[in-house]
Amino acid sequence: MELSRLRRHPSRESRIEEGATMSCVVTGGGRGVGRAVVERLLAGGESVVVIERDPQAVAWVNPHPAGDRLTAVVGNAADEDVATDAARRAQRAGPLTGWVNNAAVFRDASVHETPAGEVFELIARNLRPALVGATVAVRRFLAAGTGGAIVNVSSHQARRPVPGCLPYATAKAAVEGLTRALAVEYGARGIRINAVALGSVATERHAAFLAAREPAEAEWIDAELRRLHPLGRIGGVDEVAEAVAWLLSPAAGFVNGVILPVDGGRSVLGLDPEAR
Repeated sequence: MELSRLRRHPSRESRIEEGATMSCVVTGGGRGVGRAVVERLLAGGESVVVIERDPQAVAWVNPHPAGDRLTAVVGNAADEDVATDAARRAQRAGPLTGWVNNAAVFRDASVHETPAGEVFELIARNLRPALVGATVAVRRFLAAGTGGAIVNVSSHQARRPVPGCLPYATAKAAVEGLTRALAVEYGARGIRINAVALGSVATERHAAFLAAREPAEAEWIDAELRRLHPLGRIGGVDEVAEAVAWLLSPAAGFVNGVILPVDGGRSVLGLDPEAR
């Protein structure tokens, strides 16, 4: 390996004009954790471009009070053209300094009843958006010479899968491997890549899941989730957003290649959710 690849590069903060509005891209930013991240970044003064497949999920963007710093791109985050368009829009607003790969597909499948090709496609649908987003972000950071930060959204299931969730758990394990590999390859170029591994989080999707159950079953599920998290509750989207914003910020300037559990201690308790 050439020594030039290991030379230190100026930090992004030293290469960006002081007072400049910085920009970020958030995939899957229309709802849930993604939207909370968007709101947190806007509150910090950043401009944000949201990538979202569902037009209805970004209906709130235009009337948003910070609409002059907020743009939506409707499309698939796994499409490199869509991601490139989002990057261009972000750079028109200010130097691109952050990228959050949050887009995900939630669909259960088991290999004893689902064709291998279909399972592989489900894995790809969760992994490809992170790979595409990281690819576009890294290339833009390198071209601008500013450095930057990427945060991938993973799950406790990357290390402790639950039955029936093979595609999602496998994809998230790959996302964590991607995070570490990118951190090693591009850290010396001023680009940091980290991930947050989430426990259960109170999102619209979670609320809809409980609402579709009978009251007694929903109450049991809620109790079980509280049992699985040492804090005695599931997380809030704002709590996840704070962790993501910190990893993107200069305050985390020496944090690289980390998989940060944001799970209320679920991963260290390690209870088997199927034990009962």
